[in-house]
Amino acid sequence: MTNKPKDWVFTDPRLQDLQQDYDAYTEEDFKVWKILFDRQIVNLPKAASKAYLDGIKEIGFTADKIADFADVNARLSKSTGWAIQVVPGLIDDDLFFGLMNNKRFCSSTWLRKMEQLDYLEEPDMFHDAFAHMPMLTNQPYVDFLEKLSGIALKHIENKWAIELLSRIYWFTIEFGLIRENGELRIYGAGILSSAGETKFSLSDEPKHYEYDVRKILNTPYWKDKFQDKYFVIESYEQLYESLPEIESVLEEMVAEEAR
Repeated sequence: MTNKPKDWVFTDPRLQDLQQDYDAYTEEDFKVWKILFDRQIVNLPKAASKAYLDGIKEIGFTADKIADFADVNARLSKSTGWAIQVVPGLIDDDLFFGLMNNKRFCSSTWLRKMEQLDYLEEPDMFHDAFAHMPMLTNQPYVDFLEKLSGIALKHIENKWAIELLSRIYWFTIEFGLIRENGELRIYGAGILSSAGETKFSLSDEPKHYEYDVRKILNTPYWKDKFQDKYFVIESYEQLYESLPEIESVLEEMVAEEAR
């Protein structure tokens, strides 16, 4: 993987050339978006990170309009230079990291149905758009994503290394908390799209740990219930500056596993 040009992913035959067909969204789709948006946005002014709250304004999301990726891309091009890459759903790890290493964030375009409002096995575009895309306006955050993906590509043939790096992604990008003005706030997308976990993550019920690369790399996670622990950063610069430690501890743990 290290011998390939950085933009190899765009010529990989597995990468489908997909676009968002905005005209295909139905009246039900618009209702689902509005219900989900209205239900969660009221929880966020005192719960979400300032970077997210600023980002959702910058990216222009509203309850009455499903996210339009053409508009999102135009806005992101002026802020951090990132863009949305439409994918059919979950894709191979190397494609996923290869795209983010080229400043492309993966998103599906399908929305859950009315009867699926509260539970989905696989993230839909409400999660991808509402929860993830506002944070793509934050420069240290996207720089972290890009470089973390570069580390993953160096180790893409090693399943244990990718499992370890998925823990970093999980406890930051999906379920991360940040301390702002002495208060816990949310930047993790898995929390931001869940009203229940928004409340739970900031309560006294789970454990809150300071951001600790080695501890995170040694902490498995679960996908089918609320997390019982969350890691708290002090700034998005802290995330970016932790990349050398992530790489060195990862290589140490991979070497130990190989013995």
